[in-house]
Amino acid sequence: MFKNHPKGLLGAALSNMGERFGFYIMMAILSLFLMSKFGLEKTQSTIIYGTFYALIYLLALVGGLIADKTKKYKNIILIGLILMSIGYFIIAIPTPTPVPNMALYLTMTCAGLFVIAFGNGLFKGNLQAVVGQLYDDPKYSSRRDTGFQIFYMFINVGALFAPLIAVGIRNWWVEKNGFLYNSDLPALCHQYLKGTLTPEALERMTNLSAEVSKNGAPVDLSVFADRYLDVFNTGFHYAFGAAIVAMLISLVIYLANKSKLPNPGEKSQNQNIDNTTAQQMSPAEIKQRIYALFAVFAVVIFFWFSFHQNGVTLTFFANDYTDLSAININIGITTIKGAEIFQFFNPFFVVFLTPVVIGFFGWLKSKGKEPSTPRKIAIGMGIAATAFIVMAIGSFGLPDAATVKAEGGLPDAARVTPVLLIGTYFILTLAELFISPLGLSFVSKVAPPQYQGIMQGAWLGATALGNQLLIIGTIFYENIPIWATWMVFVTACLISMSTMLLMVKWLERVAK
Repeated sequence: MFKNHPKGLLGAALSNMGERFGFYIMMAILSLFLMSKFGLEKTQSTIIYGTFYALIYLLALVGGLIADKTKKYKNIILIGLILMSIGYFIIAIPTPTPVPNMALYLTMTCAGLFVIAFGNGLFKGNLQAVVGQLYDDPKYSSRRDTGFQIFYMFINVGALFAPLIAVGIRNWWVEKNGFLYNSDLPALCHQYLKGTLTPEALERMTNLSAEVSKNGAPVDLSVFADRYLDVFNTGFHYAFGAAIVAMLISLVIYLANKSKLPNPGEKSQNQNIDNTTAQQMSPAEIKQRIYALFAVFAVVIFFWFSFHQNGVTLTFFANDYTDLSAININIGITTIKGAEIFQFFNPFFVVFLTPVVIGFFGWLKSKGKEPSTPRKIAIGMGIAATAFIVMAIGSFGLPDAATVKAEGGLPDAARVTPVLLIGTYFILTLAELFISPLGLSFVSKVAPPQYQGIMQGAWLGATALGNQLLIIGTIFYENIPIWATWMVFVTACLISMSTMLLMVKWLERVAK
Protein backbone atom coordinates (compact mmCIF):
# COMPACT_ATOMS: atom_id res chain seq x y z
CA MET A 1 0.00 0.00 0.00
CA PHE A 2 2.84 2.40 0.84
CA LYS A 3 4.89 1.40 -2.19
CA ASN A 4 5.85 4.40 -4.36
CA HIS A 5 4.83 6.83 -1.60
CA PRO A 6 7.13 9.00 0.55
CA LYS A 7 8.59 7.20 3.58
CA GLY A 8 7.22 9.79 6.00
CA LEU A 9 3.61 8.87 5.12
CA LEU A 10 3.65 5.73 7.30
CA GLY A 11 4.88 7.59 10.40
CA ALA A 12 2.36 10.39 9.95
CA ALA A 13 -0.49 7.93 9.36
CA LEU A 14 0.37 5.85 12.44
CA SER A 15 0.66 8.96 14.63
CA ASN A 16 -2.75 10.12 13.50
CA MET A 17 -4.20 6.64 13.91
CA GLY A 18 -3.48 6.58 17.66
CA GLU A 19 -4.78 10.10 18.19
CA ARG A 20 -7.98 9.34 16.27
CA PHE A 21 -8.54 6.20 18.35
CA GLY A 22 -8.70 8.33 21.49
CA PHE A 23 -10.71 11.05 19.82
CA TYR A 24 -13.40 8.70 18.52
CA ILE A 25 -13.76 6.99 21.87
CA MET A 26 -14.92 10.36 23.11
CA MET A 27 -17.01 11.36 20.09
CA ALA A 28 -18.88 8.05 20.10
CA ILE A 29 -20.24 8.67 23.59
CA LEU A 30 -20.09 12.45 24.12
CA SER A 31 -23.65 13.52 23.29
CA LEU A 32 -25.25 10.68 25.24
CA PHE A 33 -22.77 11.19 28.11
CA LEU A 34 -23.80 14.84 28.46
CA MET A 35 -27.43 13.78 28.66
CA SER A 36 -26.94 10.90 31.10
CA LYS A 37 -24.40 12.75 33.28
CA PHE A 38 -26.13 16.12 33.61
CA GLY A 39 -29.73 15.33 32.65
CA LEU A 40 -29.54 17.65 29.65
CA GLU A 41 -32.12 17.64 26.89
CA LYS A 42 -31.08 16.76 23.34
CA THR A 43 -30.89 20.38 22.23
CA GLN A 44 -28.72 21.36 25.21
CA SER A 45 -26.42 18.39 24.64
CA THR A 46 -26.14 19.23 20.94
CA ILE A 47 -25.20 22.85 21.68
CA ILE A 48 -22.21 21.66 23.73
CA TYR A 49 -21.38 18.85 21.30
CA GLY A 50 -21.66 21.13 18.26
CA THR A 51 -19.66 23.94 19.86
CA PHE A 52 -16.93 21.53 20.89
CA TYR A 53 -16.84 19.93 17.46
CA ALA A 54 -16.74 23.38 15.87
CA LEU A 55 -13.85 24.41 18.13
CA ILE A 56 -11.98 21.24 17.14
CA TYR A 57 -11.84 22.59 13.61
CA LEU A 58 -11.98 26.35 14.24
CA LEU A 59 -8.94 26.22 16.48
CA ALA A 60 -7.11 24.52 13.62
CA LEU A 61 -7.03 28.02 12.12
CA VAL A 62 -5.17 29.18 15.21
CA GLY A 63 -2.89 26.18 15.01
CA GLY A 64 -2.20 26.90 11.34
CA LEU A 65 -1.42 30.56 12.05
CA ILE A 66 0.97 29.64 14.86
CA ALA A 67 2.74 27.05 12.71
CA ASP A 68 2.95 29.35 9.66
CA LYS A 69 4.34 32.13 11.84
CA THR A 70 6.89 30.06 13.75
CA LYS A 71 7.65 27.48 11.03
CA LYS A 72 7.84 24.93 13.87
CA TYR A 73 5.15 22.64 12.53
CA LYS A 74 6.44 19.46 14.10
CA ASN A 75 6.88 21.01 17.56
CA ILE A 76 3.37 22.51 17.39
CA ILE A 77 2.00 19.05 16.55
CA LEU A 78 3.80 17.60 19.59
CA ILE A 79 2.35 20.26 21.91
CA GLY A 80 -1.10 19.45 20.53
CA LEU A 81 -0.74 15.78 21.44
CA ILE A 82 0.27 16.65 24.99
CA LEU A 83 -2.64 19.08 25.47
CA MET A 84 -5.16 16.53 24.23
CA SER A 85 -3.87 13.99 26.75
CA ILE A 86 -4.40 16.53 29.55
CA GLY A 87 -7.94 17.28 28.34
CA TYR A 88 -8.93 13.62 28.32
CA PHE A 89 -7.55 13.26 31.85
CA ILE A 90 -9.82 16.09 33.10
CA ILE A 91 -12.91 14.42 31.67
CA ALA A 92 -11.91 10.92 32.77
CA ILE A 93 -11.88 11.84 36.48
CA PRO A 94 -14.91 10.02 38.00
CA THR A 95 -17.29 12.51 39.61
CA PRO A 96 -20.61 11.76 41.36
CA THR A 97 -23.90 11.49 39.47
CA PRO A 98 -26.45 13.01 39.92
CA VAL A 99 -24.04 15.94 40.09
CA PRO A 100 -24.17 17.81 43.41
CA ASN A 101 -23.14 21.10 41.77
CA MET A 102 -24.27 21.42 38.14
CA ALA A 103 -22.33 24.63 37.39
CA LEU A 104 -19.04 23.31 38.80
CA TYR A 105 -19.03 19.88 37.16
CA LEU A 106 -20.42 21.01 33.82
CA THR A 107 -17.79 23.77 33.71
CA MET A 108 -15.11 21.22 34.53
CA THR A 109 -16.28 19.01 31.65
CA CYS A 110 -16.43 21.95 29.23
CA ALA A 111 -12.94 23.04 30.30
CA GLY A 112 -11.62 19.56 29.51
CA LEU A 113 -13.34 19.68 26.13
CA PHE A 114 -11.77 23.06 25.36
CA VAL A 115 -8.26 21.79 26.19
CA ILE A 116 -8.85 18.83 23.86
CA ALA A 117 -10.15 21.14 21.13
CA PHE A 118 -7.17 23.48 21.41
CA GLY A 119 -4.71 20.59 21.36
CA ASN A 120 -6.47 19.15 18.34
CA GLY A 121 -6.27 22.53 16.62
CA LEU A 122 -2.50 22.49 17.01
CA PHE A 123 -2.28 18.90 15.83
CA LYS A 124 -4.74 18.12 13.07
CA GLY A 125 -4.31 20.76 10.36
CA ASN A 126 -0.55 20.97 10.76
CA LEU A 127 -0.07 17.22 10.43
CA GLN A 128 -2.13 17.38 7.24
CA ALA A 129 0.11 20.19 6.00
CA VAL A 130 3.15 18.01 6.70
CA VAL A 131 1.60 15.17 4.67
CA GLY A 132 0.91 17.61 1.84
CA GLN A 133 4.57 18.68 1.92
CA LEU A 134 5.62 15.07 1.33
CA TYR A 135 3.89 15.22 -2.07
CA ASP A 136 5.44 18.50 -3.20
CA ASP A 137 8.30 16.42 -4.57
CA PRO A 138 7.58 15.93 -8.31
CA LYS A 139 8.50 12.26 -7.81
CA TYR A 140 5.35 11.78 -5.70
CA SER A 141 3.04 14.63 -6.77
CA SER A 142 0.91 12.45 -9.08
CA ARG A 143 0.07 10.20 -6.11
CA ARG A 144 -1.20 13.01 -3.88
CA ASP A 145 -4.89 11.99 -3.96
CA THR A 146 -4.02 8.35 -3.26
CA GLY A 147 -1.65 9.38 -0.47
CA PHE A 148 -4.35 11.36 1.29
CA GLN A 149 -6.80 8.50 0.86
CA ILE A 150 -4.31 6.15 2.56
CA PHE A 151 -3.70 8.72 5.30
CA TYR A 152 -7.46 9.05 5.76
CA MET A 153 -7.91 5.29 5.92
CA PHE A 154 -5.43 5.08 8.80
CA ILE A 155 -7.39 7.77 10.63
CA ASN A 156 -10.33 5.42 10.50
CA VAL A 157 -8.30 2.35 11.49
CA GLY A 158 -7.73 4.29 14.70
CA ALA A 159 -11.43 5.10 14.95
CA LEU A 160 -12.56 1.58 14.09
CA PHE A 161 -12.57 -0.08 17.52
CA ALA A 162 -12.98 3.08 19.59
CA PRO A 163 -16.81 2.93 19.91
CA LEU A 164 -16.73 -0.78 20.77
CA ILE A 165 -14.15 -0.25 23.51
CA ALA A 166 -16.01 2.77 24.89
CA VAL A 167 -19.30 0.86 25.06
CA GLY A 168 -17.58 -2.27 26.35
CA ILE A 169 -15.93 -0.42 29.26
CA ARG A 170 -19.17 1.37 30.15
CA ASN A 171 -21.29 -1.80 30.04
CA TRP A 172 -18.66 -3.85 31.90
CA TRP A 173 -18.79 -1.37 34.78
CA VAL A 174 -22.60 -1.34 34.78
CA GLU A 175 -22.74 -5.14 34.93
CA LYS A 176 -19.96 -5.34 37.52
CA ASN A 177 -22.13 -3.23 39.82
CA GLY A 178 -25.26 -5.37 39.56
CA PHE A 179 -27.15 -3.84 36.64
CA LEU A 180 -27.77 -4.35 32.95
CA TYR A 181 -27.53 -1.71 30.23
CA ASN A 182 -30.72 -0.04 28.99
CA SER A 183 -30.75 2.90 26.61
CA ASP A 184 -33.90 4.54 28.01
CA LEU A 185 -33.12 4.39 31.74
CA PRO A 186 -30.68 7.33 32.15
CA ALA A 187 -33.26 9.78 30.80
CA LEU A 188 -36.06 8.14 32.80
CA CYS A 189 -33.98 8.33 36.00
CA HIS A 190 -33.30 12.03 35.54
CA GLN A 191 -36.95 12.74 34.79
CA TYR A 192 -38.02 10.73 37.85
CA LEU A 193 -35.69 12.72 40.12
CA LYS A 194 -37.01 15.97 38.62
CA GLY A 195 -40.63 14.81 39.01
CA THR A 196 -41.44 15.22 35.29
CA LEU A 197 -42.39 11.64 34.34
CA THR A 198 -45.77 11.00 32.77
CA PRO A 199 -47.80 8.08 34.22
CA GLU A 200 -46.91 5.99 31.13
CA ALA A 201 -43.21 6.75 31.52
CA LEU A 202 -43.32 5.98 35.25
CA GLU A 203 -44.83 2.57 34.55
CA ARG A 204 -42.12 1.87 31.97
CA MET A 205 -39.37 2.93 34.39
CA THR A 206 -40.78 0.66 37.09
CA ASN A 207 -40.73 -2.30 34.73
CA LEU A 208 -37.27 -1.53 33.37
CA SER A 209 -35.75 -1.04 36.83
CA ALA A 210 -36.79 -4.60 37.70
CA GLU A 211 -35.43 -5.96 34.41
CA VAL A 212 -31.97 -4.39 34.76
CA SER A 213 -31.45 -5.05 38.49
CA LYS A 214 -29.54 -8.32 38.75
CA ASN A 215 -30.19 -8.57 42.51
CA GLY A 216 -33.97 -8.23 42.37
CA ALA A 217 -36.48 -5.45 41.75
CA PRO A 218 -35.67 -2.24 43.65
CA VAL A 219 -37.92 -1.18 46.51
CA ASP A 220 -37.23 2.57 46.27
CA LEU A 221 -37.09 4.09 42.77
CA SER A 222 -35.28 7.19 44.08
CA VAL A 223 -32.43 5.06 45.42
CA PHE A 224 -32.40 3.07 42.19
CA ALA A 225 -32.27 6.23 40.02
CA ASP A 226 -29.36 7.68 42.01
CA ARG A 227 -27.42 4.44 41.95
CA TYR A 228 -28.04 3.59 38.30
CA LEU A 229 -27.01 7.05 37.12
CA ASP A 230 -23.84 7.00 39.23
CA VAL A 231 -22.76 3.57 37.99
CA PHE A 232 -23.72 4.28 34.38
CA ASN A 233 -21.73 7.51 34.19
CA THR A 234 -18.72 6.23 36.11
CA GLY A 235 -18.48 3.69 33.30
CA PHE A 236 -18.44 6.58 30.84
CA HIS A 237 -15.59 8.24 32.76
CA TYR A 238 -13.53 5.06 32.59
CA ALA A 239 -14.17 4.91 28.84
CA PHE A 240 -12.71 8.41 28.52
CA GLY A 241 -9.69 7.09 30.42
CA ALA A 242 -9.03 4.65 27.58
CA ALA A 243 -8.55 7.67 25.32
CA ILE A 244 -5.57 8.73 27.45
CA VAL A 245 -3.84 5.42 26.77
CA ALA A 246 -4.40 5.86 23.03
CA MET A 247 -2.98 9.38 23.14
CA LEU A 248 0.19 8.22 24.88
CA ILE A 249 0.71 5.54 22.23
CA SER A 250 0.26 8.15 19.51
CA LEU A 251 2.77 10.41 21.26
CA VAL A 252 5.41 7.65 21.30
CA ILE A 253 4.86 6.86 17.61
CA TYR A 254 5.11 10.53 16.67
CA LEU A 255 8.35 11.06 18.59
CA ALA A 256 9.85 7.98 16.93
CA ASN A 257 9.00 9.30 13.46
CA LYS A 258 9.34 13.06 13.95
CA SER A 259 12.77 13.30 12.33
CA LYS A 260 11.47 11.68 9.12
CA LEU A 261 8.83 14.35 8.54
CA PRO A 262 9.36 17.64 6.69
CA ASN A 263 8.55 21.13 7.96
CA PRO A 264 6.23 22.95 5.53
CA GLY A 265 7.67 26.35 4.65
CA GLU A 266 11.26 25.24 5.18
CA LYS A 267 13.31 24.64 2.04
CA SER A 268 15.40 21.50 1.99
CA GLN A 269 18.66 21.34 0.05
CA ASN A 270 18.41 17.56 -0.14
CA GLN A 271 15.02 17.23 -1.85
CA ASN A 272 14.37 17.67 -5.54
CA ILE A 273 11.51 20.08 -5.02
CA ASP A 274 10.71 23.20 -7.01
CA ASN A 275 11.64 25.84 -4.45
CA THR A 276 10.79 28.76 -6.73
CA THR A 277 7.03 28.15 -6.88
CA ALA A 278 6.20 30.81 -4.32
CA GLN A 279 8.40 33.38 -6.06
CA GLN A 280 6.98 32.55 -9.52
CA MET A 281 3.36 32.80 -8.36
CA SER A 282 1.96 36.25 -9.12
CA PRO A 283 -0.28 38.11 -6.66
CA ALA A 284 -3.19 37.59 -9.06
CA GLU A 285 -2.63 33.82 -9.13
CA ILE A 286 -2.33 33.66 -5.36
CA LYS A 287 -5.61 35.57 -5.09
CA GLN A 288 -7.34 33.21 -7.56
CA ARG A 289 -6.17 30.17 -5.63
CA ILE A 290 -7.41 31.58 -2.33
CA TYR A 291 -10.78 32.51 -3.90
CA ALA A 292 -11.12 28.97 -5.25
CA LEU A 293 -10.31 27.44 -1.87
CA PHE A 294 -12.80 29.59 -0.01
CA ALA A 295 -15.49 28.79 -2.59
CA VAL A 296 -14.98 25.08 -1.86
CA PHE A 297 -14.90 25.78 1.88
CA ALA A 298 -18.28 27.52 1.67
CA VAL A 299 -19.87 24.61 -0.20
CA VAL A 300 -18.61 21.82 2.06
CA ILE A 301 -20.10 23.54 5.13
CA PHE A 302 -23.43 22.01 4.11
CA PHE A 303 -21.93 18.56 3.76
CA TRP A 304 -20.40 18.64 7.23
CA PHE A 305 -23.64 20.00 8.68
CA SER A 306 -25.27 16.84 7.33
CA PHE A 307 -22.49 14.27 7.78
CA HIS A 308 -21.68 15.04 11.40
CA GLN A 309 -25.25 14.34 12.42
CA ASN A 310 -23.76 10.90 13.16
CA GLY A 311 -22.87 12.16 16.64
CA VAL A 312 -26.23 13.77 17.38
CA THR A 313 -29.49 13.07 15.50
CA LEU A 314 -28.34 9.75 14.05
CA THR A 315 -27.13 8.69 17.51
CA PHE A 316 -30.39 9.90 19.06
CA PHE A 317 -32.27 7.89 16.42
CA ALA A 318 -30.21 4.82 17.33
CA ASN A 319 -31.05 5.35 21.00
CA ASP A 320 -34.76 6.20 20.57
CA TYR A 321 -35.95 4.27 17.52
CA THR A 322 -33.57 1.38 16.77
CA ASP A 323 -33.89 -2.15 18.13
CA LEU A 324 -30.62 -2.41 20.05
CA SER A 325 -31.39 -5.96 21.14
CA ALA A 326 -30.77 -7.03 17.55
CA ILE A 327 -27.16 -5.85 17.54
CA ASN A 328 -24.87 -6.72 20.44
CA ILE A 329 -21.56 -8.52 20.91
CA ASN A 330 -20.89 -10.83 23.84
CA ILE A 331 -17.19 -10.81 24.75
CA GLY A 332 -17.44 -12.87 27.93
CA ILE A 333 -16.85 -10.22 30.58
CA THR A 334 -19.61 -7.99 29.19
CA THR A 335 -21.97 -7.38 26.29
CA ILE A 336 -21.15 -4.60 23.85
CA LYS A 337 -24.56 -3.12 23.29
CA GLY A 338 -25.75 0.45 22.91
CA ALA A 339 -26.60 3.27 20.55
CA GLU A 340 -22.93 4.24 20.42
CA ILE A 341 -22.05 0.98 18.69
CA PHE A 342 -23.25 2.37 15.35
CA GLN A 343 -20.27 4.75 15.41
CA PHE A 344 -18.20 1.65 14.61
CA PHE A 345 -19.64 1.31 11.12
CA ASN A 346 -18.38 4.56 9.62
CA PRO A 347 -14.66 3.85 10.24
CA PHE A 348 -15.22 0.17 9.39
CA PHE A 349 -16.62 1.11 5.99
CA VAL A 350 -13.82 3.67 5.46
CA VAL A 351 -11.20 0.95 5.97
CA PHE A 352 -13.15 -1.50 3.81
CA LEU A 353 -14.05 0.91 1.00
CA THR A 354 -10.85 2.96 0.70
CA PRO A 355 -8.93 0.31 -1.31
CA VAL A 356 -12.04 -0.16 -3.47
CA VAL A 357 -12.38 3.57 -4.17
CA ILE A 358 -8.62 3.94 -4.81
CA GLY A 359 -8.76 0.99 -7.22
CA PHE A 360 -11.82 2.42 -8.95
CA PHE A 361 -10.20 5.81 -9.46
CA GLY A 362 -7.01 4.08 -10.62
CA TRP A 363 -9.00 2.12 -13.19
CA LEU A 364 -10.69 5.32 -14.42
CA LYS A 365 -7.29 7.01 -14.63
CA SER A 366 -5.92 4.20 -16.78
CA LYS A 367 -8.86 4.77 -19.13
CA GLY A 368 -8.31 8.53 -19.13
CA LYS A 369 -11.72 9.07 -17.49
CA GLU A 370 -10.86 9.90 -13.88
CA PRO A 371 -12.95 12.86 -12.66
CA SER A 372 -11.15 15.91 -11.32
CA THR A 373 -10.98 16.39 -7.56
CA PRO A 374 -13.70 19.12 -7.55
CA ARG A 375 -15.98 16.85 -9.60
CA LYS A 376 -15.39 13.96 -7.17
CA ILE A 377 -16.42 16.23 -4.30
CA ALA A 378 -19.65 17.15 -6.10
CA ILE A 379 -20.43 13.46 -6.73
CA GLY A 380 -19.83 12.76 -3.03
CA MET A 381 -22.43 15.32 -2.04
CA GLY A 382 -24.98 13.63 -4.27
CA ILE A 383 -24.18 10.28 -2.63
CA ALA A 384 -24.70 11.87 0.82
CA ALA A 385 -28.15 13.06 -0.23
CA THR A 386 -29.00 9.45 -1.13
CA ALA A 387 -28.09 8.31 2.40
CA PHE A 388 -30.60 10.65 4.00
CA ILE A 389 -33.28 9.68 1.45
CA VAL A 390 -32.84 6.12 2.74
CA MET A 391 -33.26 7.38 6.33
CA ALA A 392 -36.41 9.32 5.39
CA ILE A 393 -38.00 6.26 3.77
CA GLY A 394 -37.04 4.02 6.69
CA SER A 395 -38.38 6.49 9.27
CA PHE A 396 -41.75 7.10 7.67
CA GLY A 397 -44.61 6.35 10.06
CA LEU A 398 -42.55 6.46 13.27
CA PRO A 399 -43.96 8.53 16.17
CA ASP A 400 -42.39 11.93 16.77
CA ALA A 401 -39.77 12.52 19.46
CA ALA A 402 -42.22 14.18 21.88
CA THR A 403 -44.50 11.15 21.81
CA VAL A 404 -41.60 8.78 22.43
CA LYS A 405 -40.45 10.85 25.41
CA ALA A 406 -43.95 10.96 26.93
CA GLU A 407 -44.22 7.18 26.69
CA GLY A 408 -40.80 6.65 28.30
CA GLY A 409 -39.35 5.09 25.15
CA LEU A 410 -40.45 2.55 22.58
CA PRO A 411 -40.56 -1.21 23.17
CA ASP A 412 -38.20 -3.24 20.99
CA ALA A 413 -41.06 -4.50 18.83
CA ALA A 414 -41.95 -0.95 17.77
CA ARG A 415 -38.39 -0.04 16.80
CA VAL A 416 -36.73 -0.26 13.40
CA THR A 417 -34.10 -2.74 12.32
CA PRO A 418 -30.42 -1.78 12.79
CA VAL A 419 -29.98 -2.45 9.06
CA LEU A 420 -31.44 1.00 8.35
CA LEU A 421 -28.64 2.84 10.16
CA ILE A 422 -25.94 0.44 8.98
CA GLY A 423 -27.00 0.98 5.36
CA THR A 424 -27.10 4.73 5.88
CA TYR A 425 -23.59 4.73 7.33
CA PHE A 426 -22.39 2.69 4.34
CA ILE A 427 -23.69 5.28 1.89
CA LEU A 428 -22.48 8.23 3.98
CA THR A 429 -19.02 6.68 4.20
CA LEU A 430 -18.86 6.32 0.44
CA ALA A 431 -19.76 10.02 0.19
CA GLU A 432 -17.12 10.88 2.77
CA LEU A 433 -14.41 9.14 0.72
CA PHE A 434 -15.32 11.32 -2.25
CA ILE A 435 -15.11 14.49 -0.17
CA SER A 436 -12.93 14.55 2.93
CA PRO A 437 -9.58 13.01 1.86
CA LEU A 438 -9.89 14.53 -1.62
CA GLY A 439 -10.72 17.90 -0.12
CA LEU A 440 -7.51 17.70 1.90
CA SER A 441 -5.65 16.80 -1.28
CA PHE A 442 -7.23 19.71 -3.16
CA VAL A 443 -6.25 22.18 -0.43
CA SER A 444 -2.64 20.96 -0.29
CA LYS A 445 -2.40 21.19 -4.11
CA VAL A 446 -4.01 24.61 -4.62
CA ALA A 447 -2.88 26.49 -1.49
CA PRO A 448 0.11 28.80 -2.09
CA PRO A 449 3.19 27.28 -0.37
CA GLN A 450 3.49 30.11 2.15
CA TYR A 451 -0.13 29.57 3.25
CA GLN A 452 -0.22 25.77 3.54
CA GLY A 453 -0.87 25.68 7.27
CA ILE A 454 -3.53 28.37 7.36
CA MET A 455 -5.37 26.98 4.32
CA GLN A 456 -5.50 23.53 5.88
CA GLY A 457 -6.79 25.30 8.97
CA ALA A 458 -9.39 27.14 6.87
CA TRP A 459 -10.61 23.81 5.46
CA LEU A 460 -11.11 22.68 9.03
CA GLY A 461 -12.68 26.07 9.82
CA ALA A 462 -15.34 25.39 7.19
CA THR A 463 -15.96 22.07 8.91
CA ALA A 464 -16.30 24.02 12.17
CA LEU A 465 -19.08 26.18 10.74
CA GLY A 466 -20.89 23.06 9.56
CA ASN A 467 -20.60 21.59 13.05
CA GLN A 468 -21.90 24.77 14.65
CA LEU A 469 -25.09 24.24 12.63
CA LEU A 470 -25.67 20.76 14.09
CA ILE A 471 -28.16 22.22 16.55
CA ILE A 472 -30.52 22.91 13.65
CA GLY A 473 -30.80 19.18 13.02
CA THR A 474 -31.63 18.45 16.65
CA ILE A 475 -34.26 21.21 16.74
CA PHE A 476 -35.96 19.63 13.73
CA TYR A 477 -35.54 16.16 15.27
CA GLU A 478 -37.47 17.19 18.38
CA ASN A 479 -40.18 19.24 16.66
CA ILE A 480 -41.14 17.73 13.30
CA PRO A 481 -41.76 14.18 12.04
CA ILE A 482 -38.56 12.15 11.98
CA TRP A 483 -38.73 11.45 8.24
CA ALA A 484 -38.99 15.19 7.54
CA THR A 485 -35.82 15.83 9.59
CA TRP A 486 -33.80 13.68 7.20
CA MET A 487 -35.23 15.56 4.21
CA VAL A 488 -33.61 18.74 5.57
CA PHE A 489 -30.22 17.11 5.07
CA VAL A 490 -31.20 15.80 1.63
CA THR A 491 -31.87 19.40 0.62
CA ALA A 492 -28.59 20.67 2.09
CA CYS A 493 -26.55 18.03 0.24
CA LEU A 494 -28.29 18.64 -3.08
CA ILE A 495 -27.70 22.39 -2.82
CA SER A 496 -24.02 21.70 -2.14
CA MET A 497 -23.76 19.34 -5.11
CA SER A 498 -25.44 21.75 -7.49
CA THR A 499 -23.27 24.67 -6.43
CA MET A 500 -20.11 22.62 -6.77
CA LEU A 501 -21.05 21.50 -10.27
CA LEU A 502 -21.60 25.12 -11.30
CA MET A 503 -18.05 25.98 -10.17
CA VAL A 504 -16.28 22.83 -11.29
CA LYS A 505 -14.72 24.11 -14.54
CA TRP A 506 -13.31 27.19 -12.80
CA LEU A 507 -11.91 25.06 -9.99
CA GLU A 508 -10.33 22.67 -12.48
CA ARG A 509 -8.55 25.58 -14.19
CA VAL A 510 -7.22 26.93 -10.91
CA ALA A 511 -5.99 23.51 -9.80
CA LYS A 512 -3.89 22.90 -12.94
